[in-house]
Amino acid sequence: MKRYPRAFSHIGITVADLDQAVKFYEEVMGWYVIMNPTDVVEEIDTAIGQMCIDVFGRGWEKFRIAHLSTVDGIGIELFEFPNNNDKPQAEFKPFQTGVFHFSVKDPDVEGLAAKIVEAGGKQRMPIREYYPGEKPYRMVYMEDPFGNIIEIYSHSYELHYGAGAYQHEIEG
Repeated sequence: MKRYPRAFSHIGITVADLDQAVKFYEEVMGWYVIMNPTDVVEEIDTAIGQMCIDVFGRGWEKFRIAHLSTVDGIGIELFEFPNNNDKPQAEFKPFQTGVFHFSVKDPDVEGLAAKIVEAGGKQRMPIREYYPGEKPYRMVYMEDPFGNIIEIYSHSYELHYGAGAYQHEIEG
């Protein structure tokens, strides 16, 4: 069988305040709103109701959802559940199994980092270069106002790692 890479479709993010999250991701990240915040109720009469029961089980009653898209067509599903306790799912524990961040690309790393901080997020580290003085590849870890970790790259993933970032440090 021929193997091929799959394209990334979307990511689902739970937030405590859907309206604030839509505003943040639209205004700060520049993503397109493709479906405004909408209520989904627990019922078996529609395909979406049945699908959510399949995913979440019984007893969730209702939640709100919005859909956004990046410029390259990656979907962002934002969820707000009524029983959300307004805290991130877990403390920052990158050493444990599970997704601990997502990454975006912006040639103006400094500008996007400043916008995130201005909107209530945090900068978790200084902006770093992969090849100081050699190549202009920069990155930084941020936190959105809802506790989600966002990594910003100045260049594409392939350029950052295809150039042998780790190998370069081992040899150099």
